[in-house]
Amino acid sequence: MTMTAAPVGPQRYQERYPAKLEAAPQARRDIALALETWGLPQLVDVAKQVVTELVANAVEHTDAHTVSASITRTGEESARIVVTDTSRVRPTLGTPSPEAEHGRGLLLVDALAHDWGSELVHGGKRLWAELRADGEQ
Repeated sequence: MTMTAAPVGPQRYQERYPAKLEAAPQARRDIALALETWGLPQLVDVAKQVVTELVANAVEHTDAHTVSASITRTGEESARIVVTDTSRVRPTLGTPSPEAEHGRGLLLVDALAHDWGSELVHGGKRLWAELRADGEQ
């Protein structure tokens, strides 16, 4: 008798956080740990910045009670971060004045991620960011 292995899905980590200020640093630590565990330390710094911005935006700009953050390995040196909340309002890139202390989060995500976007889903919205270690933007 011959046995074949069942297909294995992608490596994925997901967690739900109370929509409080502590959610961003918790998600940052969890996402970094997942990447380290998967042998992707080259993505850790960028992933920490991206997930921090996306989670912080969900906490600050929505009335959600919880925020979900996940990371999925999409290739040998790539991953996708997804943050969901219950707001149906999609974010837009801002143009803050040089003196503004806020409003640059999505500009940072845009600069760091290979690609990113948002989509409305049942019960809210999903923001995603594709990360690649190959340096291509």
